[in-house]
Amino acid sequence: MGVAGSVRIDKWLWAARFFKTRGLASQAVSGGKVHVNGGRVKPSKLVAVGDSLRIQRGEVEFVVEVLALSDKRGPAEQAQALYAETEVSRAAREANREERRLLAAQRSGPEHRPSKRDRRLIRSFTRKDD
Repeated sequence: MGVAGSVRIDKWLWAARFFKTRGLASQAVSGGKVHVNGGRVKPSKLVAVGDSLRIQRGEVEFVVEVLALSDKRGPAEQAQALYAETEVSRAAREANREERRLLAAQRSGPEHRPSKRDRRLIRSFTRKDD
């Protein structure tokens, strides 16, 4: 697990299981979704123990501190030992998850499938210029 010195950010993110492939990790870093110590970086940036990372994956954002280095992907337990998520980040993620759950519960889909007549009306409405 331990690698002396430092590891490329894209390799570390892949080894820590934040991204499924190293290519996805590299794209995220290039796209500005990963910040090291408050600054935007390139995929070749070397990460050291003690660095603070802000990682955005979709709607979810993680703020973690690097505890150990690894350039090899291992089991999830080993990957979780590479970093420690801040309490503020964990609370924000939980609040975001709860908010998304409540919004999903409020959304309601159609009560039933469109009938043949409804489909004809929809087609006639959407194809006005035919």
